[in-house]
Amino acid sequence: MNLVYQSLATIPNRYAFLDCIEQSVFSTPDLSLLLIDVVRFSDVSSSLGYKAGDYILSEIAQRVQLLLSDMSLMGRVSGDIFGVVIPGRHSKQQLQDYYNHMVEHFKTPISFDDHSFIADFNVGAAINSSQNRNTHELFSRAEAALKQAKQNKYENFYAVQIQDRVDSSRQLTLKADLKRAFEQDELELYFQPKVDINSLEIVGAECLLRWHHPLDGVIFPGPLLEAAESYNMMNEMGYWVLENAVKSLMHFKTAGVKMKLSVNMSPTQLYDSKFVANMQKLLQTYGASADELELELTEDIALSNSLMVHKQLSQLRQMGFLIAIDDFGKGYSNLAYMRDMEIDTIKIDKTFIMQLDENPVNRAIVRATQVIAESLGCEVVAEGIESLAHLHLLRDMGIKTGQGFLFARAVPLREFIELSQSEIIVGDSLAYQSRIA
Repeated sequence: MNLVYQSLATIPNRYAFLDCIEQSVFSTPDLSLLLIDVVRFSDVSSSLGYKAGDYILSEIAQRVQLLLSDMSLMGRVSGDIFGVVIPGRHSKQQLQDYYNHMVEHFKTPISFDDHSFIADFNVGAAINSSQNRNTHELFSRAEAALKQAKQNKYENFYAVQIQDRVDSSRQLTLKADLKRAFEQDELELYFQPKVDINSLEIVGAECLLRWHHPLDGVIFPGPLLEAAESYNMMNEMGYWVLENAVKSLMHFKTAGVKMKLSVNMSPTQLYDSKFVANMQKLLQTYGASADELELELTEDIALSNSLMVHKQLSQLRQMGFLIAIDDFGKGYSNLAYMRDMEIDTIKIDKTFIMQLDENPVNRAIVRATQVIAESLGCEVVAEGIESLAHLHLLRDMGIKTGQGFLFARAVPLREFIELSQSEIIVGDSLAYQSRIA
């Protein structure tokens, strides 16, 4: 039965929850286990205090309970990770739908005193088999799924099935395949247009990595980055992306297209003491200009206290590289770091653009970001624009640049060049473009 827990103290702790799982597995093994990690929750407690942290966690727990079936069980696995047992047989898509529903529900912020917290989650799910009664196996698979979810850039959900025993061996295969991928040119950069939302002209692009695997087809960044990280190849991959981004700029010039490219940076690269020197060499090799590249950092990198990271970012900016903060506002933002950084762009996370027409808090956050950007003298880019309503609202609010599926998905180099040279910048017809305008 789905109990309504009145406080964090009444929610079963890790050991009591494991006991609940064990009883459930032995009683009816057809069930799924979800581990729900509250993203960047540690920032809340450190900034607002433990009282606020406990209140927000309690609110999250109560909301999650409301979304569950009456027979579901809930536990607190660790400080900011909840576990949920859902009885019955489920497909991965059903659990994905539950995750999507939960994310939509939590777009309504949790308020404490004068502060608001928009909860975001990483969720790992393990679907038990009708034969498995090994609680440890089920829990460890859910933990592995959660780890994968945390490493995914665009989809913070991952589900596995207990009978999927090929997963670990598949990861080992992917690691070995990755070395071959570099040698046989299986990796490719795709480009998602950044658009001037007033003129609908393409003004830039974000580089996104794809792997054309000979057996598995196109592999998106999640499994690809997991393999690279496990194989200690993140630095190699990062340099591959940067070099090919610079090469793409050369193709743009040949085609008569002037374009700035944005490249996502990994922490590994900024902890490489040779990074600045290597970037200088890369520009010299291909005759590129630093101001044609924008280096996108996530907030966790920007929040780093590392002197090396801060020094290298300062040197890169002095060389002319543009610096952007990606996914701004996702989870809880400690704005103190903004005072000490020189940045050129703030990219508003897509969670604040979704339901922009329905949620006044989202609009307030966008306006607040504009105020911060104005004081810093930097640009604002809206991510995840998917509807005409969002486009018109952003125009009215004074946002000048955006990207999202309303304009285009990420496409290969040649297709992107054709798109940027076409009169039809957005949509499939001039009539559609006229309607957007």
